[in-house]
Amino acid sequence: MSATISASTTIKAPAEAIFAALVDPEKHAAIDGGARTGGVGWVRGPLDRQPLTASGQIFRMAMYHANHPNGNYETANRVQVFDPPHAISWEPGYDPGDGNLRFGGWIWRYGLAPLSPSETEVRLSYDWSAVPEDVRQRFQQWPPFSPDHLDNSLTRLAQLVVA
Repeated sequence: MSATISASTTIKAPAEAIFAALVDPEKHAAIDGGARTGGVGWVRGPLDRQPLTASGQIFRMAMYHANHPNGNYETANRVQVFDPPHAISWEPGYDPGDGNLRFGGWIWRYGLAPLSPSETEVRLSYDWSAVPEDVRQRFQQWPPFSPDHLDNSLTRLAQLVVA
C-alpha cells in the first residue's frame, strides 16, 4: 500500500498568485481541507505571521482537533521544499516542552505547473512514508483523515486565490 495520497486541480490563476497564498501563514486556515463550507478545520491560525521564504524555516500554527488529547495544540512546521512558484512543502512537528522540535514523518507538498499565464495545475500530496510504526498504531487509520481532505483543500485554495 502506498504511503502517499494526492489530488490535483486546475486553478484559473497564475502560479505566482497561488504560491503567494501558500507562503502566507495567515491564509492556511482558509485553505484547510478539514473545514467544510463556512466552517473551521484543524488549522486555527498562525503563531508566526512572517511569510515563508526558504527551506529550513520554521512556522508555527495554532490547531484544534477533537481527538487530540488537549483539543487545542500547536504545530511547528519545517519548510522542506521552497521553489517559487513551482513547489513548497513542509513537515509538521511539535515542541514537547524542552525546546527541541520533533517531527512525525509526514509531509504536505504543493506542486504548481503553469498551464498558461492565467491557469495552473496544482497537485497537493500528503506523504506519511517516514512515520514510525508506533505513531501509526496510535491512529485508527492512516492518514488520519479521509481522502477528500485534499480535494477540499484544493477547492478552498482555488476559492481564496480566484476571489
